[in-house]
Amino acid sequence: MDVTIKSLDGKDAGTATLADDIFGLEPREDILQRMVRWQLAKRQQGSHQTLGRAEIARTGAKLYRQKGTGRARHGSARAPQFRGGGKAHGPVSRSHAHDLPKKVRALALRHALSAKAKSGGIVVIDELKAAEGKTKAMVKTFADLGLTNALFIGGAELDANFTRSARNIPQMDVLPVQGINVYDILRRQTLVLSKAAVEALEERFK
Repeated sequence: MDVTIKSLDGKDAGTATLADDIFGLEPREDILQRMVRWQLAKRQQGSHQTLGRAEIARTGAKLYRQKGTGRARHGSARAPQFRGGGKAHGPVSRSHAHDLPKKVRALALRHALSAKAKSGGIVVIDELKAAEGKTKAMVKTFADLGLTNALFIGGAELDANFTRSARNIPQMDVLPVQGINVYDILRRQTLVLSKAAVEALEERFK
């Protein structure tokens, strides 16, 4: 699959051939769904918790005698039906993460890249570098390129000026190639790859 490489100022900077085994697969929605679900479950905080009756700091004495009062046979003020008692079946701190095979995760990334390529949502830039870290200048650059909702994937190390100028722009994300993931690819309309990112991805899946 051949694509035109562009520079940040909108000029053509040559062509590149994208590997068909990474960018040319027929996307499978079931694999992408499993991967997104795995990512969202893994990052879910899961720290919400209430106190059960065993954790309430309250007297353990019996409320009143067992028989002869005409009332119910209560034995603890920590019971859920009393004000100040423990919560019945409340949430507890836990991890929401579940397992997903490493091969499925790798396949999902290739399918996500292929889905973007099939929809025409991939742009290859020669270098993600900016002369100065000014957001106003970068907004104009993105507007000239026709980018309104994009994920930028740079090389192993990102240019500080480019990152600084792009990070405050709404609906624009910047990640190094090590941080590329299915969820961020799918949530943005356009995937912008640097030449270094394309080479790193092809080396990774070789």
